[in-house]
Amino acid sequence: MKVELTRYRVKSGKTSKVAEWMEFLNNHMEDVLVTLEGEKMYVETIFHEHLNGEEYLYWYSVQGSGGVDVDDSTHWIDKKHLEYWEECIDESFGSIDLRTEVVMIPGKVRASMNC
Repeated sequence: MKVELTRYRVKSGKTSKVAEWMEFLNNHMEDVLVTLEGEKMYVETIFHEHLNGEEYLYWYSVQGSGGVDVDDSTHWIDKKHLEYWEECIDESFGSIDLRTEVVMIPGKVRASMNC
């Protein structure tokens, strides 16, 4: 099982596009959840922050091993998600993975995740 929190910087001037992206994901949650199964993604949450004049998105995830990578998905929702990613995420900034210190998942929940 992999637990991650990663920060990505949003490209300048893309605030409204990010809002559209998040609305798109929320409005198509049924399809989003279908793709998570193939990725063995148990939990995926996106956070949004404005800090010191910059805009960031954070991805928090709990994922099992052996899932399909979103880049390899043929599902229409993943293709649209990646279009938004290309338009909004500043790849020149890279990504910052925050260090996992403690993972607190009760045994009953962990067992249901097949980890």
